[in-house]
Amino acid sequence: MSAAAGPGHPFSNLDGLGLAELVKRREVRPEELLAWASGNADAHQPALNCIAHRHDELARAQIASGLPEGPFRGVPFLLKDLGVSLAGTRTTSGSRAWLSAAPATADCELVARYKRAGLVIFGKTTSPELGLTYTTESRAFGVTRNPWNLERTCGGSSGGAAAAVAAGIVPMAHASDGGGSIRVPASCTGLFGLKPSRGRMPSGPEATERWFGLATAHALTRSVRDSAALLDASAAPELGARYGAPAPRAGSFLAELAAPFERLRIGLVPATPGGTPVEPECLRAAEDAARLCASLGHEVEEAKLTLEAEALGRGFLAVVQTVVAQTLRDHGAARARPVTAEELETITWMHAEQGATLSALALADANDAFQRAAIAVARLQQSYDVLLSPTLAKPPIALGLLNLSPVDLKAFRREMATFSPFTALANMTGQPSMSVPLHWTDAGLPIGSLFTARHGAEGTLLKLARQLEQARPWFARRPPSTR
Repeated sequence: MSAAAGPGHPFSNLDGLGLAELVKRREVRPEELLAWASGNADAHQPALNCIAHRHDELARAQIASGLPEGPFRGVPFLLKDLGVSLAGTRTTSGSRAWLSAAPATADCELVARYKRAGLVIFGKTTSPELGLTYTTESRAFGVTRNPWNLERTCGGSSGGAAAAVAAGIVPMAHASDGGGSIRVPASCTGLFGLKPSRGRMPSGPEATERWFGLATAHALTRSVRDSAALLDASAAPELGARYGAPAPRAGSFLAELAAPFERLRIGLVPATPGGTPVEPECLRAAEDAARLCASLGHEVEEAKLTLEAEALGRGFLAVVQTVVAQTLRDHGAARARPVTAEELETITWMHAEQGATLSALALADANDAFQRAAIAVARLQQSYDVLLSPTLAKPPIALGLLNLSPVDLKAFRREMATFSPFTALANMTGQPSMSVPLHWTDAGLPIGSLFTARHGAEGTLLKLARQLEQARPWFARRPPSTR
């Protein structure tokens, strides 16, 4: 097979496991897959601006040193430029304040597991500064565009990963989620995005949780089975972890996809926690997903979830602002020079200033609010295995509205409150949650549907996602510019 990049290339018709199978059968060499992905990146980067850093030489060295016999041996892969360490490279967190940071001296635990799975890492994708917004735009790297419509957001904060996968540069890419940052870009770009349960994924070795447990990591993928297999390869307890998640019932998440049919009780929750409006197209997408689930034999009915929206909003903001203040303090100490407002986005600096003044009571109140929310959801899920909502309250919005250096601060706050009102709840409760691409608007914009299960029940979500994928395939749907 030729490794030349371009629409219609045979490699583009395969997911990560499919590419690994070619390597296993010796029909293609890892070097050819890397050349193909690098060519894709060269072709799409000018229009999309989705890659912050390229590490092609490191990837070639990784192949030359010998790849392990993992499930994704030889498959090209991209890391998000936030929250991970790849030996010999900088992670710049979408920020000018980190552009001259010292390169990492070792891989973090998650990256080490990715390498053991056989993945070949050749770059890092764009993120907004410190992952603080639902779009991927930054002063450090510019605007990342949605392959489905170049004037619309690809979501955030894993927007670079989403754009890269949606454009076909790679079949899957690393992503992270502290308030929806896997599921929001999945919805915006027509991909599958699973946020794992709290305690499922490693964050070490320096820490075993991020954002006081709100944040976790996984990937954006084009196929459900890639998500399941990558979870098998990367999810396991790590040294010092204070939390854990139950093992999959079938022995592995990939095996869950082939487990016998299980009739689920699904509660459709169309209302936002704070009562903010949902655009009709997003409601239609969720209602259509509910009908599809019912046609597959599941029991679906509308449900109501009552939450303390104001307390949750205050608590979430308190955690974010405290973490931002701490992160900037620690980075300034590490480089022996305080981080200044001139190096940062407007909103980032505002968060840091406010976070530095918060009391410990604010974090205690946040923790209490999150626990009350977890109890409220758990009570509802005594009646339902899965809760279904729109992923977003709007189709992908225009670029510029959620930029962290906004011209109109009131408009920014309004968009942050109304664009993604559903996703952060699962971060607060620690539950697994996924966005599934089942709907496109008449204008050709993808809209995801959000499914959330009980803590530790990723297998339930993955099995349901596989049913939905078979009933309404999305793998072959490509943005017009990449066909």
